[in-house]
Amino acid sequence: DGFRLLAPDLRGKRVLLKPNLVEYARGAAINTHPMLIAAVIEALRRRGAASVVVAEGPGHIRDTELLLEESGLQSQLDAVGKAAFVDLNFDPVARLPLTTGITNLKELWLPETLLSADFVISMPKIKTHHWAGVTLSLKNLFGVVPGSVYGWPKNILHWQGIGNSIVELAAAVPVHFVIADGIDAMEGNGPLHGSTRHLGCVVFADDPVAADATCCRLMGIEPQLVPYLRAAAPLGNLDAAKIGQRGERIESVWQTFDLMPGLGHLRG
Repeated sequence: DGFRLLAPDLRGKRVLLKPNLVEYARGAAINTHPMLIAAVIEALRRRGAASVVVAEGPGHIRDTELLLEESGLQSQLDAVGKAAFVDLNFDPVARLPLTTGITNLKELWLPETLLSADFVISMPKIKTHHWAGVTLSLKNLFGVVPGSVYGWPKNILHWQGIGNSIVELAAAVPVHFVIADGIDAMEGNGPLHGSTRHLGCVVFADDPVAADATCCRLMGIEPQLVPYLRAAAPLGNLDAAKIGQRGERIESVWQTFDLMPGLGHLRG
């Protein structure tokens, strides 16, 4: 239904799905749900995608095969015709110059699988974040930075400031579409240790900034008050008045998510 509403041009495209796959804890809403990823793969094939690859570079667990098995993602990939998975932590890399000056980094060595994709879909889990406030489609790009080059848990990005690095990556790596998993989201001490909050929705968008702004509003957070989203505003639409919305109205779905102490101001 989301694809029909927004009608992205997928025919003949090499599509890369970038889920949020960090680590596994039974019953915790940490990762993009494997069944949602499998459903998206099937939908992309029906819409004529030339190929679909799921790609992620987990920032905490170095044994990605174990994480795939524990999380249930491997069984779902097998169920939809052995869909391909690429571990971006160990993919061959190519140099990407950075010119924004947002961080002190002049270049990043990024996975060739990512750089060669025609269409990149960010599939975050909707979560609060104990430092950044929220972690959504733009923060999800931390997973494309290869651990084999930059280590675990991608500390080079933390040293530059999490918000700065989010905006730097958003400017350098095009995200063509977003499918955010807000069925069971996370509140409080996210992105790993928060509580599950049943939000009951999926957010589709062709603008990652608008997607993240909308996800914030679904959590009862004012996106303009999240520093990195405010800084990323020139890359997309942050203002609700400029976001064309289809499907359910935000007012009929949104909830007030718990936030870590010191982040209550994000509610406005």
